[in-house]
Amino acid sequence: MGIVPLRREEVPAYTRIVADSDMDGLFGAAVLKAFRPEAEVMFSHAAALRGGLVDMHVDRSTVLVDLPFHSECGWYVDHHLTNRPNASEASSFEAQGGTQHWEATPSAARLAYELLANITDMDHLTPMMPVVDALDSGGITKEAFLEDGPLLQLSRTCTSKDPGYMLHLVDLLANGADFETLLADPIVRVRCRQAKEERTVAQRHVESNTTVHDRLAVCRMDESGLRSNGYLVTAWVGDAADACCVVHGYADGDLTNPDRPPLSASFYANSFLKDGQGRYDLSRMATSLDPTGGGHANACGCRIQPPGLDANMEHWMLMWANRDNVLRL
Repeated sequence: MGIVPLRREEVPAYTRIVADSDMDGLFGAAVLKAFRPEAEVMFSHAAALRGGLVDMHVDRSTVLVDLPFHSECGWYVDHHLTNRPNASEASSFEAQGGTQHWEATPSAARLAYELLANITDMDHLTPMMPVVDALDSGGITKEAFLEDGPLLQLSRTCTSKDPGYMLHLVDLLANGADFETLLADPIVRVRCRQAKEERTVAQRHVESNTTVHDRLAVCRMDESGLRSNGYLVTAWVGDAADACCVVHGYADGDLTNPDRPPLSASFYANSFLKDGQGRYDLSRMATSLDPTGGGHANACGCRIQPPGLDANMEHWMLMWANRDNVLRL
Protein backbone atom coordinates (compact mmCIF):
# COMPACT_ATOMS: atom_id res chain seq x y z
CA MET A 1 0.00 0.00 0.00
CA GLY A 2 1.43 3.36 -1.00
CA ILE A 3 1.57 6.57 1.01
CA VAL A 4 -1.82 8.21 1.28
CA PRO A 5 -1.54 11.99 0.85
CA LEU A 6 -3.01 14.02 3.69
CA ARG A 7 -5.98 16.31 3.41
CA ARG A 8 -5.39 19.82 4.69
CA GLU A 9 -7.42 19.22 7.83
CA GLU A 10 -5.39 16.08 8.59
CA VAL A 11 -2.02 17.84 8.79
CA PRO A 12 -0.94 18.13 12.43
CA ALA A 13 -0.53 21.67 13.73
CA TYR A 14 3.11 22.79 13.96
CA THR A 15 4.91 26.08 14.46
CA ARG A 16 8.46 24.69 14.47
CA ILE A 17 10.29 22.37 12.06
CA VAL A 18 13.38 20.57 13.36
CA ALA A 19 15.29 18.75 10.62
CA ASP A 20 18.58 17.00 10.06
CA SER A 21 21.23 19.25 8.56
CA ASP A 22 21.88 17.19 5.44
CA MET A 23 20.33 17.29 1.95
CA ASP A 24 17.45 15.04 2.98
CA GLY A 25 16.66 17.14 6.04
CA LEU A 26 16.94 20.33 4.00
CA PHE A 27 14.37 19.22 1.44
CA GLY A 28 12.13 17.73 4.13
CA ALA A 29 12.15 21.07 5.93
CA ALA A 30 11.51 22.91 2.65
CA VAL A 31 8.43 20.78 1.95
CA LEU A 32 7.06 21.37 5.46
CA LYS A 33 7.76 25.11 5.32
CA ALA A 34 6.23 25.37 1.85
CA PHE A 35 2.99 24.06 3.38
CA ARG A 36 3.24 26.25 6.49
CA PRO A 37 5.41 29.32 5.63
CA GLU A 38 5.10 30.86 9.09
CA ALA A 39 6.78 27.88 10.78
CA GLU A 40 10.19 28.41 12.36
CA VAL A 41 12.95 26.11 11.05
CA MET A 42 15.84 24.70 13.05
CA PHE A 43 18.52 22.29 11.82
CA SER A 44 20.27 19.76 14.05
CA HIS A 45 21.70 16.24 13.77
CA ALA A 46 20.98 12.82 15.20
CA ALA A 47 23.68 12.79 17.89
CA ALA A 48 22.61 16.18 19.24
CA LEU A 49 18.97 15.14 19.42
CA ARG A 50 19.77 11.82 21.08
CA GLY A 51 22.12 13.64 23.45
CA GLY A 52 19.32 15.87 24.71
CA LEU A 53 20.75 19.06 23.22
CA VAL A 54 17.55 19.82 21.31
CA ASP A 55 15.03 18.95 24.04
CA MET A 56 14.15 22.58 24.75
CA HIS A 57 13.05 23.02 21.12
CA VAL A 58 10.83 19.93 20.93
CA ASP A 59 7.20 20.04 22.04
CA ARG A 60 3.77 19.22 20.64
CA SER A 61 4.05 22.16 18.22
CA THR A 62 7.22 20.68 16.68
CA VAL A 63 7.49 18.47 13.61
CA LEU A 64 10.65 16.36 13.43
CA VAL A 65 11.89 15.25 10.02
CA ASP A 66 14.83 12.98 9.16
CA LEU A 67 15.84 12.67 12.83
CA PRO A 68 15.51 10.09 15.64
CA PHE A 69 12.13 9.73 17.32
CA HIS A 70 11.41 12.08 20.22
CA SER A 71 8.28 11.38 22.28
CA GLU A 72 7.69 15.08 23.04
CA CYS A 73 7.27 16.20 19.42
CA GLY A 74 3.86 16.63 17.85
CA TRP A 75 4.50 15.12 14.43
CA TYR A 76 7.22 12.66 13.52
CA VAL A 77 8.27 12.10 9.87
CA ASP A 78 11.13 9.71 9.12
CA HIS A 79 12.40 6.69 7.21
CA HIS A 80 15.49 5.40 9.09
CA LEU A 81 15.34 1.74 10.07
CA THR A 82 16.67 2.22 13.60
CA ASN A 83 14.54 5.32 14.29
CA ARG A 84 11.17 3.66 13.84
CA PRO A 85 9.09 3.81 17.04
CA ASN A 86 8.12 0.33 18.22
CA ALA A 87 4.45 -0.54 18.68
CA SER A 88 4.42 0.45 22.34
CA GLU A 89 6.16 3.80 21.69
CA ALA A 90 3.87 4.57 18.76
CA SER A 91 0.73 3.71 20.73
CA SER A 92 1.76 5.82 23.73
CA PHE A 93 2.81 8.72 21.48
CA GLU A 94 -0.48 8.74 19.61
CA ALA A 95 -2.50 8.37 22.83
CA GLN A 96 -0.84 11.57 24.07
CA GLY A 97 -1.75 13.50 20.92
CA GLY A 98 1.27 12.84 18.71
CA THR A 99 1.16 11.85 15.04
CA GLN A 100 3.82 9.68 13.48
CA HIS A 101 4.51 8.83 9.86
CA TRP A 102 7.31 6.31 9.36
CA GLU A 103 7.77 4.71 5.96
CA ALA A 104 10.69 2.96 4.27
CA THR A 105 10.91 5.66 1.61
CA PRO A 106 14.25 6.42 -0.09
CA SER A 107 14.38 9.72 1.81
CA ALA A 108 12.48 11.41 4.63
CA ALA A 109 11.96 14.34 2.26
CA ARG A 110 10.18 11.98 -0.13
CA LEU A 111 7.80 10.94 2.67
CA ALA A 112 7.01 14.57 3.55
CA TYR A 113 6.62 15.37 -0.16
CA GLU A 114 4.15 12.54 -0.75
CA LEU A 115 2.16 13.31 2.41
CA LEU A 116 1.66 16.96 1.37
CA ALA A 117 1.61 16.46 -2.41
CA ASN A 118 -2.07 17.27 -2.89
CA ILE A 119 -2.15 20.41 -0.75
CA THR A 120 1.22 22.10 -1.38
CA ASP A 121 2.73 23.71 -4.49
CA MET A 122 5.99 21.78 -4.94
CA ASP A 123 6.36 21.65 -8.71
CA HIS A 124 9.70 23.46 -8.42
CA LEU A 125 11.05 20.71 -6.12
CA THR A 126 9.84 17.76 -8.21
CA PRO A 127 12.83 17.58 -10.63
CA MET A 128 15.31 17.64 -7.72
CA MET A 129 13.62 15.00 -5.56
CA PRO A 130 15.08 11.96 -7.40
CA VAL A 131 18.61 13.15 -6.59
CA VAL A 132 17.67 13.69 -2.94
CA ASP A 133 16.25 10.15 -2.88
CA ALA A 134 19.26 8.63 -4.60
CA LEU A 135 21.80 10.36 -2.37
CA ASP A 136 20.10 9.22 0.82
CA SER A 137 19.34 5.67 -0.27
CA GLY A 138 22.60 4.74 -1.97
CA GLY A 139 21.10 5.06 -5.43
CA ILE A 140 23.72 7.33 -6.99
CA THR A 141 25.55 5.62 -9.83
CA LYS A 142 29.33 5.66 -9.90
CA GLU A 143 29.22 7.66 -13.12
CA ALA A 144 26.96 10.32 -11.57
CA PHE A 145 29.12 10.46 -8.47
CA LEU A 146 32.33 10.93 -10.43
CA GLU A 147 30.67 13.59 -12.60
CA ASP A 148 29.90 15.52 -9.38
CA GLY A 149 27.02 17.57 -10.70
CA PRO A 150 25.63 20.71 -9.06
CA LEU A 151 23.15 18.93 -6.77
CA LEU A 152 25.85 16.63 -5.44
CA GLN A 153 27.97 19.69 -4.74
CA LEU A 154 24.97 21.32 -3.06
CA SER A 155 24.53 18.29 -0.82
CA ARG A 156 28.05 18.74 0.54
CA THR A 157 27.36 22.36 1.47
CA CYS A 158 24.66 21.21 3.93
CA THR A 159 26.10 21.28 7.43
CA SER A 160 25.17 21.85 11.06
CA LYS A 161 28.17 24.18 11.29
CA ASP A 162 26.37 27.02 9.53
CA PRO A 163 22.70 27.30 10.52
CA GLY A 164 22.40 30.71 8.83
CA TYR A 165 23.31 29.22 5.47
CA MET A 166 20.94 26.28 5.99
CA LEU A 167 18.09 28.70 6.72
CA HIS A 168 18.99 30.62 3.55
CA LEU A 169 18.68 27.39 1.55
CA VAL A 170 15.37 26.36 3.09
CA ASP A 171 13.90 29.81 2.50
CA LEU A 172 14.90 29.66 -1.17
CA LEU A 173 13.40 26.20 -1.63
CA ALA A 174 10.24 26.83 0.37
CA ASN A 175 9.56 30.03 -1.56
CA GLY A 176 9.64 28.52 -5.03
CA ALA A 177 13.30 28.44 -6.11
CA ASP A 178 13.74 25.86 -8.85
CA PHE A 179 16.99 24.12 -9.77
CA GLU A 180 18.32 26.99 -11.89
CA THR A 181 17.31 29.72 -9.43
CA LEU A 182 18.80 27.86 -6.49
CA LEU A 183 22.16 27.31 -8.14
CA ALA A 184 22.27 30.88 -9.49
CA ASP A 185 21.99 32.33 -5.99
CA PRO A 186 25.32 34.09 -5.26
CA ILE A 187 25.75 32.52 -1.81
CA VAL A 188 24.91 29.03 -3.04
CA ARG A 189 27.18 29.41 -6.06
CA VAL A 190 30.16 30.27 -3.85
CA ARG A 191 29.45 27.38 -1.47
CA CYS A 192 29.16 24.88 -4.31
CA ARG A 193 32.49 26.04 -5.76
CA GLN A 194 34.08 25.55 -2.34
CA ALA A 195 32.52 22.09 -2.07
CA LYS A 196 34.03 21.13 -5.41
CA GLU A 197 37.48 22.28 -4.30
CA GLU A 198 37.17 20.56 -0.92
CA ARG A 199 36.29 17.27 -2.59
CA THR A 200 39.68 17.31 -4.32
CA VAL A 201 41.37 17.69 -0.93
CA ALA A 202 39.20 14.96 0.59
CA GLN A 203 39.97 12.64 -2.32
CA ARG A 204 43.71 12.95 -1.71
CA HIS A 205 43.14 12.25 1.97
CA VAL A 206 41.07 9.15 1.21
CA GLU A 207 43.78 7.81 -1.07
CA SER A 208 46.43 8.26 1.64
CA ASN A 209 44.42 7.17 4.66
CA THR A 210 42.26 4.25 3.57
CA THR A 211 43.12 0.59 4.09
CA VAL A 212 41.11 -2.49 3.20
CA HIS A 213 40.74 -5.31 5.73
CA ASP A 214 38.88 -8.41 4.61
CA ARG A 215 36.76 -6.36 2.19
CA LEU A 216 36.03 -3.60 4.72
CA ALA A 217 37.62 -0.27 3.75
CA VAL A 218 38.59 1.83 6.78
CA CYS A 219 39.17 5.53 6.14
CA ARG A 220 40.66 7.64 8.94
CA MET A 221 39.51 11.23 8.68
CA ASP A 222 39.70 11.87 12.42
CA GLU A 223 41.76 14.86 13.60
CA SER A 224 41.77 16.23 10.02
CA GLY A 225 38.70 18.47 9.98
CA LEU A 226 37.62 16.71 6.78
CA ARG A 227 34.35 14.84 6.27
CA SER A 228 33.10 12.48 3.61
CA ASN A 229 30.29 10.03 3.13
CA GLY A 230 30.94 6.53 1.87
CA TYR A 231 30.62 7.34 -1.83
CA LEU A 232 34.10 8.89 -2.02
CA VAL A 233 35.71 5.92 -0.27
CA THR A 234 33.90 3.15 -2.14
CA ALA A 235 34.44 4.86 -5.49
CA TRP A 236 38.18 4.82 -4.82
CA VAL A 237 38.48 1.25 -3.48
CA GLY A 238 36.22 -0.10 -6.22
CA ASP A 239 35.30 -3.77 -6.03
CA ALA A 240 37.94 -4.51 -3.37
CA ALA A 241 35.46 -3.79 -0.54
CA ASP A 242 31.85 -4.63 0.26
CA ALA A 243 31.55 -1.79 2.78
CA CYS A 244 33.50 0.99 4.40
CA CYS A 245 33.95 2.58 7.81
CA VAL A 246 34.81 6.28 7.90
CA VAL A 247 36.10 7.78 11.16
CA HIS A 248 35.48 11.51 11.74
CA GLY A 249 35.89 14.03 14.52
CA TYR A 250 38.37 14.74 17.28
CA ALA A 251 39.49 12.86 20.37
CA ASP A 252 38.84 16.00 22.45
CA GLY A 253 35.70 16.96 20.53
CA ASP A 254 32.30 17.80 21.98
CA LEU A 255 28.74 17.63 20.65
CA THR A 256 28.17 21.25 21.58
CA ASN A 257 30.96 22.42 19.25
CA PRO A 258 30.02 21.83 15.60
CA ASP A 259 33.52 22.87 14.51
CA ARG A 260 35.11 20.19 16.67
CA PRO A 261 32.73 17.24 17.02
CA PRO A 262 33.58 14.10 19.02
CA LEU A 263 34.98 10.99 17.38
CA SER A 264 32.42 9.06 15.37
CA ALA A 265 32.27 6.27 12.84
CA SER A 266 30.02 5.91 9.81
CA PHE A 267 29.38 2.64 8.00
CA TYR A 268 28.34 2.43 4.36
CA ALA A 269 27.64 -0.44 1.98
CA ASN A 270 29.45 -0.26 -1.34
CA SER A 271 26.44 0.75 -3.40
CA PHE A 272 28.55 0.77 -6.56
CA LEU A 273 28.73 -3.04 -6.48
CA LYS A 274 25.96 -5.13 -8.01
CA ASP A 275 23.51 -5.90 -5.17
CA GLY A 276 25.95 -4.08 -2.89
CA GLN A 277 23.24 -2.79 -0.55
CA GLY A 278 21.43 -6.02 0.08
CA ARG A 279 24.14 -8.02 1.83
CA TYR A 280 24.65 -6.84 5.41
CA ASP A 281 22.83 -4.87 8.09
CA LEU A 282 25.55 -2.41 9.04
CA SER A 283 23.26 -0.75 11.58
CA ARG A 284 24.05 -3.68 13.88
CA MET A 285 27.62 -2.44 13.97
CA ALA A 286 26.53 1.14 14.60
CA THR A 287 24.33 0.12 17.55
CA SER A 288 26.53 -2.60 19.03
CA LEU A 289 28.51 -0.21 21.27
CA ASP A 290 26.58 3.06 21.10
CA PRO A 291 22.91 2.81 22.10
CA THR A 292 22.31 6.16 20.37
CA GLY A 293 23.83 5.00 17.09
CA GLY A 294 21.82 3.91 14.07
CA GLY A 295 20.48 4.81 10.66
CA HIS A 296 19.88 2.56 7.66
CA ALA A 297 21.04 -1.00 7.11
CA ASN A 298 23.34 0.29 4.36
CA ALA A 299 24.29 3.72 5.82
CA CYS A 300 24.53 4.44 9.54
CA GLY A 301 26.78 5.80 12.25
CA CYS A 302 27.65 6.10 15.92
CA ARG A 303 29.95 7.84 18.36
CA ILE A 304 33.16 6.24 19.56
CA GLN A 305 32.65 4.72 23.02
CA PRO A 306 35.09 4.14 25.91
CA PRO A 307 37.73 2.87 26.17
CA GLY A 308 38.45 4.42 22.77
CA LEU A 309 38.78 4.10 19.01
CA ASP A 310 41.21 1.18 18.93
CA ALA A 311 38.96 -0.97 21.12
CA ASN A 312 35.89 0.02 19.12
CA MET A 313 37.60 -0.85 15.85
CA GLU A 314 38.68 -4.21 17.24
CA HIS A 315 35.08 -4.95 18.21
CA TRP A 316 33.74 -3.98 14.77
CA MET A 317 36.42 -5.94 12.95
CA LEU A 318 35.41 -9.04 14.91
CA MET A 319 31.78 -8.47 13.95
CA TRP A 320 32.85 -8.00 10.34
CA ALA A 321 34.94 -11.20 10.40
CA ASN A 322 31.74 -13.03 11.41
CA ARG A 323 29.51 -10.98 9.13
CA ASP A 324 27.78 -13.88 7.42
CA ASN A 325 26.43 -14.98 10.79
CA VAL A 326 26.09 -11.59 12.50
CA LEU A 327 25.24 -9.03 9.81
CA ARG A 328 23.66 -10.94 6.95
CA LEU A 329 20.29 -9.48 5.96
